[in-house]
Order: sequence, then C-alpha cells, then structure tokens
Amino acid sequence: MLTDQAQMLRRLVTEAAEQQAWRTAGQETLRPASADRPELPPPPESLLNRPTTVSPPLASPCPGADDAPPVIAPNPPSPRARIIAVTSGKGGVGKSSISVNLAVRLSQLGRRVILLDADLGTANADVLCNLTPAAGLAHVVAGRRTLSQVTVQAPGGFKLIPGASGLAAIAALTEAERGRILTDLRRLDEQADVILIDTGAGVGPNVLSFMLAADQQLVVTTPEPTALTDAYAVIKTASRRRADLDIRVLMNMVRDPEEARSVYQRLEAVCRRFLHLSPGYAGHVLHDPRVPAAVRKRIPFVLDNPRSQASICLTQLAHRMDRHAAEPVGAGLWHRMTAWLVDRRG
Repeated sequence: MLTDQAQMLRRLVTEAAEQQAWRTAGQETLRPASADRPELPPPPESLLNRPTTVSPPLASPCPGADDAPPVIAPNPPSPRARIIAVTSGKGGVGKSSISVNLAVRLSQLGRRVILLDADLGTANADVLCNLTPAAGLAHVVAGRRTLSQVTVQAPGGFKLIPGASGLAAIAALTEAERGRILTDLRRLDEQADVILIDTGAGVGPNVLSFMLAADQQLVVTTPEPTALTDAYAVIKTASRRRADLDIRVLMNMVRDPEEARSVYQRLEAVCRRFLHLSPGYAGHVLHDPRVPAAVRKRIPFVLDNPRSQASICLTQLAHRMDRHAAEPVGAGLWHRMTAWLVDRRG
C-alpha cells in the first residue's frame, strides 16, 4: 500500500515539475504574435496562372528580402514514396496551409506529390486550393470510389485526395472497408515520390494512427503558449507509442529566426528532460500578412506571391524535406498501416 502511494506521489511531483517547466518557458520566451511586427506591402494580383520559373538555389534559409528567387531546379525522383505526416497539437496554427504549400513547392522540385487530407473532422485542403471535388474519403469508405478515383489535380502540380467529415469511427471499420483502404494505400505508396498526410489536430486515435504510419512527423506549432503545450502533448503521446519516430518541429508565424530558434530550444529542452528525446528542428515560417490574403483568395500563398517572406521560408523547408525524401526508408505505408489496423482489430 505504501509502495503504491509512493509511486503515485512520485508521478504527481514529476507532472507538477513538467507543468512548472512549461510555465517558465512560456514566460521567458513567448511574445505576442502581433507585437512590433513590420508591415509588408499588400499582395499583388493573383499569380495562379503565372507560369512556374526555375531559379538557382537560395543561398540562405528564409531571407527577408522580397527579391529572392522562389524555386530551384528539379531533382531526380526518389525510388519509393516517403510518407510525411503533418500534424499539430491544436487547430489554428496553419497546419493545413503548410501542408498545401509544401506540396506545391515539392512538386516544383520535380517530385510526384500526393496530399492526403486526413483531417477527418474538418478537412479544408480543397478550400485552400479553390477546388470543389465531387467525391472524397467518405465515398472511399462507403465503397463507392477508390482513392485514385477521388484524387484531383491541385494548383501547383500536386495531387489531392480530399478529406471528409464523418470518419471519426475509423477504428470501427468493417473488414471489407479495411481491405479497400489498405489496397488503395498500397497503390499510393507506389505511385508517388512523397505522400503528405495532413492529419487532424490533437492526440486522437486518427491522428496517432497516421503519425505512426509515417516515415517522418512534422509537428507545426506557433510561439503561443497553448500551441506549444499541445505540440508537446502530441510529441509525448506519439513517442510513447513508437520510440523510433523521426519528429521535426516547424515554428510557424514567428517574428524572426531568433524567436523561432529560441522557442524551439525551450520545447526541445522540455522534451529532453521529461521524454528523453530530442525532436529535430525543421525550420520556421515568418509571420506574413500575405498568407491570410492568399487564403481569402483560396490560392496557395507560394503561388499567389512566390517572393513573399513566407513563400521563401516554405521553399527552404521544401529543400530540407526533399533531401530527406532521397534517403532510404523502411517499410512502406501499406505495411505500417496494416500493422496498425491488425493491432486495432486485436
């Protein structure tokens, strides 16, 4: 009895220390997103129909000058699709926007890119691309379509599999529905160089299943305390399910590179202290008023204004992710999803 009480007391003390570490990190490093932020000129007219140009590589990560080139020369495709799950701890941090614009940039680098909108409750990648698909994942689950039949061509050259609501009960799929999804996922694994999965936010079973099935996990967060706390929760929950995750943190909507690096270091320190792991630093995307302007026009911001600060940051992120796409990977998506679905069955 005393041993059980001692263990419970030790756990409570650890959790209290963890929460105190977060409060300290937030007070020391976080600043309001809107404070002292320089105003940028208004965006130009839509560049959706403007042809893509090929430019030399960018010299520095996420420079602030608007005259930097947007794209580099294409690279040869990799032998098998790399699966990247783009996730977040909470909504409103720009996860879906990052997913769509990263898909555009990777396509401009010569990769065959498929974006799976797996935000099963609030899918909106089609809205960001000004698309009105006739079918989506709901039709696949119902057995009326295959994934290839619901795939649509999106602006910028990538292919989009639209999401849908009403799929929260994925763990309760019938055996026939499970077989259809597995067969289609196997085809996706063979028909693309990169598969981006825009997961939902949070730590629900749908989010975790796609994270655990991916080769790499890109956790999007902002410097806000609530976003950081929830990003930590995602990293904590996923890492306890699978120890070999390749987690990278992307700091979105930051004032400058120094703020991004400082806040990331605080997050990494808390992960190292309490989780005994060190998530990688994927980079940052600067706060840029041209991003919401492009969202209102339903155009990916890297197409609407390729030379904006946020677009240049996305270009640098795409270069880094593309280098990882050329690395050898382990079991394919089909095998990892099979293992998860079998485990859920048991």
